[in-house]
Amino acid sequence: MSCSKPRQTPFVSSLLLLAALLAAGPVLAQQPGAAADETTVGVLAGLLAASDARRFDLAALREGLSHANPAVRRQAALAAGRIGDAAAIDLLLPVLNDSVPTVQAAAAFALGLLKDARAIPLLLEKIRAVSSTEQGAPQLEAVTAIAKIGGDDGARALIDILASGSPGSATPVVNAALLESWRLGSTRAPVAELVRFTDASDAATRRRALYSLARLRAASGAAPLVRALSDPDPQTRTVAARGIGKALLDSARLDPRVAVAGLRRLLNDPDAHIRINALRALASFRDSALASAVMPLLADYDIGVAVQAETTLGVLRGAAALAALRPRLSNSVFALKRQAIIAVAQADSGAGVAAAVAVGNDADWRWRSVAAEAFGAARARDRLEGQLADPDGRVVAQALQALKEIVPDDSSLRARARVLLTHGDPAVRSVAADLLARHPNVDDADLLVAAYARAERDPFNDARLSAVSALGAIAASSAAGRQRVATKFVSVTPRPDDYLVRRLAADTLADTRDAWGPVLPIATGRTLADYRDIARRWLAPALAGTNPHVFLETDRGTLDIELLPTEAPLTVAVFIDLVNRRYFDGTRWHRMVPNFVVQDGDPRGDGWGGPGFAIRDEINPLRYQLGIVGMALSGPNTGGSQYFITHSAQPHLDGIYTVFGVVVGEGGGAVLNAIGQGDRIRSIHR
Repeated sequence: MSCSKPRQTPFVSSLLLLAALLAAGPVLAQQPGAAADETTVGVLAGLLAASDARRFDLAALREGLSHANPAVRRQAALAAGRIGDAAAIDLLLPVLNDSVPTVQAAAAFALGLLKDARAIPLLLEKIRAVSSTEQGAPQLEAVTAIAKIGGDDGARALIDILASGSPGSATPVVNAALLESWRLGSTRAPVAELVRFTDASDAATRRRALYSLARLRAASGAAPLVRALSDPDPQTRTVAARGIGKALLDSARLDPRVAVAGLRRLLNDPDAHIRINALRALASFRDSALASAVMPLLADYDIGVAVQAETTLGVLRGAAALAALRPRLSNSVFALKRQAIIAVAQADSGAGVAAAVAVGNDADWRWRSVAAEAFGAARARDRLEGQLADPDGRVVAQALQALKEIVPDDSSLRARARVLLTHGDPAVRSVAADLLARHPNVDDADLLVAAYARAERDPFNDARLSAVSALGAIAASSAAGRQRVATKFVSVTPRPDDYLVRRLAADTLADTRDAWGPVLPIATGRTLADYRDIARRWLAPALAGTNPHVFLETDRGTLDIELLPTEAPLTVAVFIDLVNRRYFDGTRWHRMVPNFVVQDGDPRGDGWGGPGFAIRDEINPLRYQLGIVGMALSGPNTGGSQYFITHSAQPHLDGIYTVFGVVVGEGGGAVLNAIGQGDRIRSIHR
């Protein structure tokens, strides 16, 4: 193929982007309002406090939902959904008829968060109340809410919506239903209807139907996806290449040769995102004969394409792939050399061990960690066990994680895990506890109780959570196990302040529900004055049309990020505080997944670190398109300092991860596409 230059996608201004998102799906563009007075600040602060604590505050919600300012009413509707209490249903249903469409849309979105089927009839009524030419954000959010609520009622509602359109004439709500149908799951999704729309004349309609079919891994969607590899619309080709894989073709009993030929053609597509998806799809066939088609992309200008080409060659294996990868071991770019080492280990275990040994004693812990990844790919257990003595806990954690993945339940590995429960690094102790949880043993209870106590002083709570999870596994394994955990842990351990620990314990250790009391509300550590300050400094100005910006200086250029307090006020406040503390300066992008995300915000640099606290999710209606900044999570309400920026549209993240910013300005796309794992962030500043 020709090595095309990176696609230069200029980033439009934030207002244009939000308008484009609104046109593309059920997304809200915030309407500016007047600057808030102190009375309004107080109302907003009450909503922030209730939402943050996940406390159903009837008075605060009623006051917010009846406020004269529609921007405040919208904040109240979002807060009602985030709190997650079904009691909010009766408050939100009347708001579907608010005089302002953005407030109606927020109410529909919030009902989707609550996932209560009682809302479906009124959501359907909202959709049907207007003609197709009048369908806007309220109707589109109502469709998304129905899909999130799901169940049999949700499935019937979406089928009715799809039946109201045709491939030749799909209304906005039909397009929304096509995109959201995957949320219903494979047993309820209207697969036959989705297939019907894959031949639509409108590219956006085809693309949405294909996306849901791809997410559902529906066998009947395989043939339309293969045909779409030749679609004239590049975004549709992107979706098709992303959805194709050998397992899907096998389930549909399709000859893979047509799909492989289509994917090989896409390796020459001018769009880097399509080339990446085609490479990823070809890897699923695990056919070494495909290596010759992949090798030219090692020289692609787009670093994401080059990294994915290395990854694919490692999976394809064979002499040709190995020969192409070997020269990459001396690459000066961290992301490319790292992936080359791992790919060589996948292609040939002996060569991979040799490549890993070459960096395994490097003074830089990052290369020793890469060696652990490669030893894992080569299934070199002895090498990994040797790395358990590394002086850097980040390397030990990576090696132990690799052992956990490649070694079946093994008594000698469990013995190592018991010793590592006393390691100085929290990540090591977390993985060690997870290993013991695989084979619950009542005799490990005392060790895990001690590990829980030790983790109280950790800068992040993973080791504590893993200890609780392992104790839960022991309690569930036998009556003796439950008695031991109840006696040695539950009855003598004070109620933890950490909401995440309480939530996990309530799910895995039933005895803690009585001993520790209810999980909610959350003790946030903030006073009402703190919430007033956030409302005054960030939320009120944003409601009046002024959003803060930060500038992210990387080795590849500078990104201008517009933060969005109207969508995630507490998240924005925390992020700005970290920026002002220069928390991010000098960190590195510790994760880059081609045509998905780049991720940063971990001072450790290995994905385990954080600021020492967790923030609650502020799920909002904004969609994950190119350049959207979201809060990274390891589960609900686990955000902290790690964030990601999307390379492209990622609808499966919508309504799950907090959107709190967007890259704006000319040149942002080029900078974003040039970032590789290991690149440095020089500074993030106001």
